[in-house]
Amino acid sequence: MPERPLVVVSDFISEPLDYERKILGDIAEVVAIEATDESELGEIVDRAAAIMVYHAISLSAKTIRSLKQCKLIVRCGVGYDNVDGQAAREMGIPLANVPDYGTEEVADSAIGLTLSLTRGTHFLNNRLQRCSGEWSYLQISPLQRLREKTFAIIGLGRIGTATALRAKALGFHVLFYDPYLPQGVDKALGIKRVDTLDELVRDAYVLSLHCPLTEETSNIVDDKLLSKLPAGSYLVNTARGGLLMPQTVLDAITSGHLAGAAIDVLPVEPPEADNPLINAWRDPNHPAYDRVIINPHSAFYCEQGLEEMRVKGSENCLRVLQGEEPVNIVN
Repeated sequence: MPERPLVVVSDFISEPLDYERKILGDIAEVVAIEATDESELGEIVDRAAAIMVYHAISLSAKTIRSLKQCKLIVRCGVGYDNVDGQAAREMGIPLANVPDYGTEEVADSAIGLTLSLTRGTHFLNNRLQRCSGEWSYLQISPLQRLREKTFAIIGLGRIGTATALRAKALGFHVLFYDPYLPQGVDKALGIKRVDTLDELVRDAYVLSLHCPLTEETSNIVDDKLLSKLPAGSYLVNTARGGLLMPQTVLDAITSGHLAGAAIDVLPVEPPEADNPLINAWRDPNHPAYDRVIINPHSAFYCEQGLEEMRVKGSENCLRVLQGEEPVNIVN
């Protein structure tokens, strides 16, 4: 009897693999490694017919070149910058993602963080909780009405679009920058398109990031771009940590140029012990303590979304093992 193909779940998801085995168990062996680094994968991946990778590890060219039997790598999530797609393509291995599982949750999180910053709820809660402020709304004055304020978006993919529609419903004037979208998207959504980042941030009250991390977008929000935001504006990043550096955010908060920032993603997760933004955020004597919100890469999470991520990743593996073409190829 021929050996059944092997599907490896490399990280993040542990036993029991209920969803994966329900979909793949009739035709494949499914195992979870729970690696925290690709060096922990071992030789088992060398005979994998498919690999489902999450965000806890990276798959470098060295590992990918050892995959002699692999027919598909699924990045079970939206971003795929932790997998060397070029090396996979050279090996003839499709790299796919699961682009739609957390669209609503990330958009909801971006708007929730925006409201917490711009309505002063985070700031006031922090002040009152440590008894360092008077029992008065005046601590957050002068707060501005949100209607007709500019909500600026970098990247109008699925999540960016969902965020734009939510911001529009709140009365924001929504602008976006995305050079890869065809003309007419702005008209279909009833929002405004701009052609440069400088134009995007010129009048922005909130700048929200929703683009993938690529060579082009790495550190796309740098000191120079942040300085062009109006003083007293806000920054929200629920996309990828490498889109801006922690020091850039910290400098803008320390100077008072940014009134607040909400950061769900960092370049290194968990953050290094010497991460300047984290240390300032934990210091009650620093402005970042009241004006910065940091979450542990959680904007995507809900139980339904996590299930979709696992199910859709498994279904894509099933397609390939049954001789069909995979969907959502990104390399």
